[in-house]
Amino acid sequence: MINLVLFGPPGSGKGTQASFLIEKYNLIHISTGDLFRYEMSHDTPLGQEAKAYMAKGELVPDSVTIGMLRNKVEKHPDAPGFIFDGFPRTIPQAEALDALLISMGTEVSGLISLAVGEEEIVQRILKRGETSGRADDNDEATVRKRIAIYKKETAPVFGYYDSKHKSHSINGLGTITEIAERLTASIDALEKD
Repeated sequence: MINLVLFGPPGSGKGTQASFLIEKYNLIHISTGDLFRYEMSHDTPLGQEAKAYMAKGELVPDSVTIGMLRNKVEKHPDAPGFIFDGFPRTIPQAEALDALLISMGTEVSGLISLAVGEEEIVQRILKRGETSGRADDNDEATVRKRIAIYKKETAPVFGYYDSKHKSHSINGLGTITEIAERLTASIDALEKD
C-alpha cells in the first residue's frame, strides 16, 4: 500500500500532479477541501459539526477533519493506497494522520514536497487567478500572506516526517511531464524501501 502526502506551498502544482499520480498508481485522492464539501453538502453529522464551527468563524478542529478522513479511508478498504492533498497542515494533524493509519494497519509511505521558490509561486498563482475565479488568487498581498502562513504553520510538517526518514523533496520547476517523472522516480524508490 502506498500512502503519500503530496506537499508544497500553494501554487506548487500539487493538484496538477495529484491527478497524474492517482491515475498512474491507482490511488484514492483525499483532498480536505473535497471532504469538507462532501460532508457539508450531504449534511452528515461531521458536516453539521464543521458548519457550526465555520458559522462562528472558527477553525474546524482536527478531530472533525480526522473523522472525515477516517470515513473516506474506510470507504475504500481494498485501495492500493491514498494520496493526501492539503493534509496534514500542522504537526498535530500529522500525528493524528499517523495514528489513524496505524490503527488501520498501515502508515504514511512518504511525504513528497514540490520545491518551488516564492517568486515563482506568486507568479503562478496570479496567472491562475486570471481564469480560476478565486478572489484569493488575484491579489498579490493575499498570495504572499498564504505563503507566509504555509511557511510558519505547514512547512514544519516536512521536518516531522523527515525525522522519520520519510520526507523527500523534488524540484517543482519544469514542465508538467518533467515534474511527473521526478515524482514517479521518488515514489518508485519508496516502494523499494
